[in-house]
Amino acid sequence: MATEKKTKTLVSACLMGIHCRYDGNHSWSEELSKRFETEELELIPVCPEQLGGLPTPRPAAEIRGGSGDDVLDGTAHVVQIETGKDVSNEFIKGAQAALKIARITGATQALMKTNSPSCGCDGIKVGGKRVDGEGVTVALFRRNGIHVEGVE
Repeated sequence: MATEKKTKTLVSACLMGIHCRYDGNHSWSEELSKRFETEELELIPVCPEQLGGLPTPRPAAEIRGGSGDDVLDGTAHVVQIETGKDVSNEFIKGAQAALKIARITGATQALMKTNSPSCGCDGIKVGGKRVDGEGVTVALFRRNGIHVEGVE
């Protein structure tokens, strides 16, 4: 009996119930849980912010001056909201580490947490409001041909 090959898929670790969000919580996704039942996915959890060396919990951050592509190009920055500390290097390092994991595992797609400055897909939060744009990791994934979908 032949077994179907599962699609290797990176997923924001917080969506899988892992306590890695900036506030120390998770973002368990019932929507994603239902997809597990109907799709042949091999899930590979990643938290780009932790991979970049940031602790959990950590101060909330947002992209200022653009979106993820702009951070990668050096024309925008990821800044901790309360302290004003620039954490762009950590976000870029984490995105690069997540991309490396995708390459090592052969993942061709990613399911990422919406609104996040690293994982946001088709919208990020700036000043508490959702704006057009994407997170740093999503921008790097898309530049490298990884299909990305956002999950609430």
